[in-house]
Amino acid sequence: MTLPQIHSGLANACLLFSLIIFGYGLLAFIRGAGVSGTYLGILIIGELLFIVQLVVGVVLFAEAFAPARGWVHYLYGVVLVISLPGLYAYVRGRDTRREALMYALMGLFLAGISLRAVSTALYSLP
Repeated sequence: MTLPQIHSGLANACLLFSLIIFGYGLLAFIRGAGVSGTYLGILIIGELLFIVQLVVGVVLFAEAFAPARGWVHYLYGVVLVISLPGLYAYVRGRDTRREALMYALMGLFLAGISLRAVSTALYSLP
């Protein structure tokens, strides 16, 4: 398996995991629960997945592999990695029902970012 294939597979995993973050957070919000230890673990594992994706992307960059839309793709990668820690800092680690909804919406946002990152890697502007 080549490094670009691994990066592509990780992109799919990032998309799916972002949707899991969304679904779990939305379910917690609907049930009236806050951010549990389990959900916090899911968020940490998701962040680790995003970091691994970034590291593989940096290695690809070092090996002169370039996405179709260059810096836009890199920008999406950086946003993917900094969003969850940024939200955690914003909510100051609180774990109420409101924060569960915020993490859920962040998961949906990250799913969109993942899709956009894939599209900028594959397709250039006409």
